[in-house]
Amino acid sequence: MPELSTTNVFLGIFVVVVLGSAGLFVVEGGTGPPDPVSFDDTVQVGLTVEATGEVGGDVELPRAQVFYSQYEYVVGYYGVETFAEDQRQPEHEQRFGHPLAIYVTDYSDTGVELTDEGHPTTDSQPEWTDAETAWYVIGSDAETPAGDTAVPFTDRDDADAFADEYGGDVHGWETVLETEYDRDDATVARDRVDDHRQLADERAEATADLAEREPSVVVGEDTETIQEAVDEAPANTTVVVPDGTYEETVEIDRPLTIAGDENTTVRGDDNSSVFTVTAERVAIRDVAIDGVGDTTRGGDGIPVDVDDEDWDATFTRDYAGTDAGIAAYTADELLVQNVHIETPASGILTYGTSDAAVRNVTVIGPDDPTDGLAGILTFQSSSVIENSTFDGTANGVYLYRSPTTVVRSNTIVDNQLGVHLMHTDDSLLTDNEVHGQPYTGIYIMTGPERNAVVGNTIRDSSTGLSPGGSDTYVADNVIEDSRLGLRVDTSSSIYEGNVIAGNEIGADVTGMLPTNRVVDNDFVGNDEHATVTTGPLRIWSHDGAGNYWQGGAGVADGDHADRSYTPTNDVDKRLHTTDGTPTLVRAPALGALEGLEGTVPGMRTGSITDQYPSCEPINTDKLEATGWDDQAWTCYETTRISTDD
Repeated sequence: MPELSTTNVFLGIFVVVVLGSAGLFVVEGGTGPPDPVSFDDTVQVGLTVEATGEVGGDVELPRAQVFYSQYEYVVGYYGVETFAEDQRQPEHEQRFGHPLAIYVTDYSDTGVELTDEGHPTTDSQPEWTDAETAWYVIGSDAETPAGDTAVPFTDRDDADAFADEYGGDVHGWETVLETEYDRDDATVARDRVDDHRQLADERAEATADLAEREPSVVVGEDTETIQEAVDEAPANTTVVVPDGTYEETVEIDRPLTIAGDENTTVRGDDNSSVFTVTAERVAIRDVAIDGVGDTTRGGDGIPVDVDDEDWDATFTRDYAGTDAGIAAYTADELLVQNVHIETPASGILTYGTSDAAVRNVTVIGPDDPTDGLAGILTFQSSSVIENSTFDGTANGVYLYRSPTTVVRSNTIVDNQLGVHLMHTDDSLLTDNEVHGQPYTGIYIMTGPERNAVVGNTIRDSSTGLSPGGSDTYVADNVIEDSRLGLRVDTSSSIYEGNVIAGNEIGADVTGMLPTNRVVDNDFVGNDEHATVTTGPLRIWSHDGAGNYWQGGAGVADGDHADRSYTPTNDVDKRLHTTDGTPTLVRAPALGALEGLEGTVPGMRTGSITDQYPSCEPINTDKLEATGWDDQAWTCYETTRISTDD
């Protein structure tokens, strides 16, 4: 892997946010219930990193912490309802064990009040109290950033007083567990895929007319420069820029279209952005852009105010003012179409820009990609980015706090990092070709929610796909020929219909919570199909269905093998790489070992187990396209010989 540029470390290009064991409380055995710990020492779920950063320091959100019999660390839940929903999930107890102790925040005697947003504030720090003996106000005006929340009290009178002031009813613990709460999860991300595609179509349609505005000024005939034409042209018209090279930088402050010809080049001064856009409904089409400045951090060109109180103000100042071929600020419904950009910094930068459309764009980065910043950087913006090529930058496509963005049908090659999401929720990455990234093909970090990664082809990278956060939907991707195909660093997410083939390691589990649903995927031709360090049992099957594992097919009476498959087991993980395994996998001894693992406590700790491994590949068309389909073999349609025979 090449040496990394230090200028972009803060950007997060090469900074991995990993929840590790350092600083976390480790549960130890004992005869009595454990005492509560600091919430900072728990494995926290229920809110994104961005949401926790935006909540004011005086806010005290309801929380719970749970000690489990089979889980090494304490789980900290933002919102009691988050635990209530999680404990109802299938196989929750099998993965975590039973709760040894559950504590919740106690708002009695704290002077609790609600902000205008419904967030609780207190005069004093809430203590922890036993969840089973507390009283809860459900249905009040209280909220976390994730939605409605239950507010706990040790004293019933305090709970009644809170309900009188803020609404809701007072209930005991059993009602809390039985109540269904409105929470968006990975099924929401899955079900919104078509809606996001429709949203992308709507953005494309809403900006399409910008390419067809009536011409008003022709550069070279009516004015000498593009800037003069922009200054003279009536709003909602087109400035025509004929073939030729125009050496200038341009500022556009009202709705106009800049339309080039087949050989129109706009060359900047090598010290700044070439086009700066500060108006809505601007279009730039059919031009080539070069002469971009090389500032990738700490630029002073941002034409908007940054609130120093914002939790990411430093980040904003560092990167929203950097140089780009096109830099757009609060420029809603921007259209960039048929544009070629060569840049040492970024190709396109959008800040505070909604419903932009970027299509048929090519961005070529510097000779050393680590010197650049991004092919396209969307900063607190939403857009559709489609049918474009991003080549040779530090980040091909970089989304920062840019929810509902759709990145589709692009070619993203030879960047340090192909697609990079930070603090970005509810977005769709689909049908992209992502190849040749020496770091990561698609990298979703900083704990976002409900992103969908669907139908991409990712290959020839150090790491193919590394989706982080929670409630992520990862489906129908082909991930092949990489050192690590898939890093599973999410919680409560769905992985289905993917083909993971020809990688050194197919999938590596780094997430600390065993709450993902991994089913209907094909693992073929990997040196190791899956790896995991320590932690609880991960069950990679659901509702009677599992995954296809080359080497895991044994004997069967139906669609799946009649023994489970554990790719982290010392025997199972070698079955697809050893001669004679079609016979070995059907041997009675493996059935006996499986039975032993099922009865001895702890034998599957730190492992992955598929209880219903498929007898044959599930995603045959995608697998055939990889060329690894000839490595797959199926079960014998017979019954294994009994171990008693």
